[in-house]
Amino acid sequence: MTRIRPAAALAALLLALPPVAAAASPAGAAPAVAASTAAPAAVRAELPHPTGPYAVGQDVLELVDRDRPDPWVPSAGPRRLMVSVYYPAKAGTGNPAPYMTPGAARMLLDAKLPGNTIPTDALTGTRAWAGIGARPAPGRYPLVLLSPGFTMPRTSLTGLAEDLTSHGYVVVLIDHTYENTGTTFPDGSTLPCVECGQLRSPEDWAGLDRSRARDVSFVIDRLTAHPHPAWRYTRMIDPDRIGTAGHSAGGAAAVPALLADDRIRAGADLDGTMDVPVPATGLGGKPFLMIGHPLPDGAEDTSWTESWPRLDGWKRWLTVTGTNHASFTDFPVLLDALGLPDADRTLPAARALQLTRTYATAFFDLHLKGLAQPLLDGPTPQNPEVSFHP
Repeated sequence: MTRIRPAAALAALLLALPPVAAAASPAGAAPAVAASTAAPAAVRAELPHPTGPYAVGQDVLELVDRDRPDPWVPSAGPRRLMVSVYYPAKAGTGNPAPYMTPGAARMLLDAKLPGNTIPTDALTGTRAWAGIGARPAPGRYPLVLLSPGFTMPRTSLTGLAEDLTSHGYVVVLIDHTYENTGTTFPDGSTLPCVECGQLRSPEDWAGLDRSRARDVSFVIDRLTAHPHPAWRYTRMIDPDRIGTAGHSAGGAAAVPALLADDRIRAGADLDGTMDVPVPATGLGGKPFLMIGHPLPDGAEDTSWTESWPRLDGWKRWLTVTGTNHASFTDFPVLLDALGLPDADRTLPAARALQLTRTYATAFFDLHLKGLAQPLLDGPTPQNPEVSFHP
């Protein structure tokens, strides 16, 4: 919910790993970062355990859209995406899934801290809870697709993905190729962020969001295709119950996704400026959740204030006191594990992630499962950090 894009949030994480200095940067750009030769002490960060009754399985897939050239590097050929599919699984099956690939972690560190000596396992060693190759639990489940912030890897939303899955969802994390600091493919190549630093106008950002919406629809196509779906457990997906959500630019992309794809029934925006505003005609009555951090001096993101009255279905606008832009991702958990500060955040990382998980799950439980959620009716004493926009 800010024009300071997730590049700045990501840089804040990496700045905190060793002691480094940053120069001021214009809005929408990552701060200039001075390289450090000091490596942090070995730390094993751990995401909070999923809170639902299901164990979590994970598959990683490469999906190729042969009907669409890559929008950022047309010479690369068809649009290629890497996705992580999380699914309800049988307990005690599968092997621990890595948090991210070494290639993606190394590229992320080197892109933000040129010349650094930070070990790759400072990121890859993060403890997550999904099991690769886990046996699926019986049943059919709603599908939720998650899109990360610009420059941020899909793994930045792992904590949310795992928790939603544990409550009975198939969840897909999407890496939007050439839009984050590194995407690793099965052939071992890790592709860089070609678009980093290239988005300079509102039209550029809107184009990014619309491209992401097309990625989301394509992933739905491939996971629900008949007779040849891309995922071996496609039978677990209920194609009549699909939602989408994301952080920052990923959350903003929920608006064009809902507008363009009738299969998507509900959407949520976690702190993302709406580069594609909700039109005067609304979203066709589809429910929409907005969760953001408080802006200085009580200001509000103008894209939110302009879109709010145009939402023509169920809607909520929540603000979480003590959070910053990255608080709705895994990054604060990594900072807290390292014992390092996180600018403008006073809420403990685990609490911030807990609230994100709780309200996102309640939203999708209400609109994809039809389960009553009094939590979404207004403020509660149990969650005093969460305020409701009138």
